[in-house]
Amino acid sequence: MFSSLGNIFSAVRKAQEMGGKMQEFNDQLRSQRITGTAGGGLVTVEANGLGEMLTLKIDPMLMERHDREMIEDLVPAAVNQAKEKAQQLHATAMKEMVSDMNMPGLEDAINRFSPGGTVDVPETDDQTAHEEGELEE
Repeated sequence: MFSSLGNIFSAVRKAQEMGGKMQEFNDQLRSQRITGTAGGGLVTVEANGLGEMLTLKIDPMLMERHDREMIEDLVPAAVNQAKEKAQQLHATAMKEMVSDMNMPGLEDAINRFSPGGTVDVPETDDQTAHEEGELEE
């Protein structure tokens, strides 16, 4: 019975440590900056390590040409690139953080759900057709 209480207290202590580390982790990511670009730099997005968009810059040439369609294509591309970089930064930082903790299986769990992890997602017929170029846009 007392060993069970010891395990519970140990788990609570580790959870409290994890909460403190997560706050530091988020503060660190919030202070880091990443950039996503599209159109050879015509659109640039700056975001922090949490993936929060901070700035959006559009080349004045696009604005002068009133090329709305191109802007509409390039902005999401730049945002998505910045978001992907933020996710990679987040995953790397998370792996570093959990490697310091002695919790069996935690690092493997983080790896499975990180970008480039080994989680198998079944493809739908639409995804397969799109990848093979069979869907019309």
